[in-house]
Amino acid sequence: MTDPHPTTPERTALVIGAGIGGLTAALALYRRGWRVTVHERAAALDPVGSGLSIAPNALRALDLLGVGDPIRARAAAHGEAALRRPSGRRLARTSTAGFARAYGDPIVVLPRADLVAELAAQLPPGVLHTGSTAELVDPGSADAPALVRTADGTEHRAALVVAADGLRSPTRARLFPDHPGPRYAGCTTWRTIVPRPPGSTLPVGETWGRGALIGVVPLAEDRVYLYAAAWTAPGGAAVDGDERAELLRRFGDWHAPLPALLAAAEPDRVLRHDVHELGDPLPAYHRGRTALLGDAAHAMTPFQGQGACQAIEDAVVLAHHATDRFDLPAYSAARLPRTTWVAARSRRVARLVALHTPLAVAARDTLLTLAGSLPARTLVRAAAPMLDWHPPTWPVPSGAPADLGV
Repeated sequence: MTDPHPTTPERTALVIGAGIGGLTAALALYRRGWRVTVHERAAALDPVGSGLSIAPNALRALDLLGVGDPIRARAAAHGEAALRRPSGRRLARTSTAGFARAYGDPIVVLPRADLVAELAAQLPPGVLHTGSTAELVDPGSADAPALVRTADGTEHRAALVVAADGLRSPTRARLFPDHPGPRYAGCTTWRTIVPRPPGSTLPVGETWGRGALIGVVPLAEDRVYLYAAAWTAPGGAAVDGDERAELLRRFGDWHAPLPALLAAAEPDRVLRHDVHELGDPLPAYHRGRTALLGDAAHAMTPFQGQGACQAIEDAVVLAHHATDRFDLPAYSAARLPRTTWVAARSRRVARLVALHTPLAVAARDTLLTLAGSLPARTLVRAAAPMLDWHPPTWPVPSGAPADLGV
């Protein structure tokens, strides 16, 4: 692939981490005329056995990069989702049609590995370096580029370093050593993808119990994404490492066909993770010429399905501010309030799911039933602060180098 926007040495960016945020940032910067390299410590971008929801806000950002339609093509469509009790009784329901009319798209779901593969495929050869660790040595300043050292001892200078190095980000610790870092959010999650049982009716949506939930979402190619969460002590593991058996122990008496779906999972393809979040927001998402994004900047609980979406938003906003005026303070100012709000909203949902006493659960379920009886347009409108986000407008690149101040 030929670089359509030749660059000067000053317009160089080094991305640490090739997850969704890092790859999106690399593609966004490349589209805006930067020379980009991505360093990923894993030896390969291995497929991850979980699904991923992409909401209209993130689809708009992907459209800006030219990958929105390929992602829509990989996703499965479903018309209605419901919220249920473990007995199967429905508490509320929503239709994707209302969201699509209001925001231009429904929330689409696809395997996480599909999005990673699509983003990586859009980058030119030689950009992505797997099996390559990268450590920030100096974040840089207005007068000097940032400095990164790779595992072989080579030092790289860059006009911009993008740290997409995840929940336990070494770069975040380097930039903000006094920040307390991530904390356990109180719950553990399980994720897997299973074949769709022939002729079955899927209970699309979520089932909430006492301090636990299960979600069921159809995927393309007759597959089903299952996810579950339970409030439990951190650091646990299933007996003999069989997380499928652990899921059946916890959820095997919930309504059909949940037990059959769980039983269809391959034990070695059930992912279990304790959920951690950055409960204390960072003071900024940058220092010098180094920017944080995704989980490195604002790790959040998964109960709004916005973790990856916010990383995608980060990437296009960063590329906008880094290119136009190299204004990383503007990037922090744009992203910190929004991601803090989204994380707080997800945390509030988590607290509702975490309720476990009979009285509290009954009150919660009554509240959810009442909310479900509201007109559909009211529920759709309530999602506007999250879903009605639009990326910055990018001018057609001229090919001229940006004024980076170096």
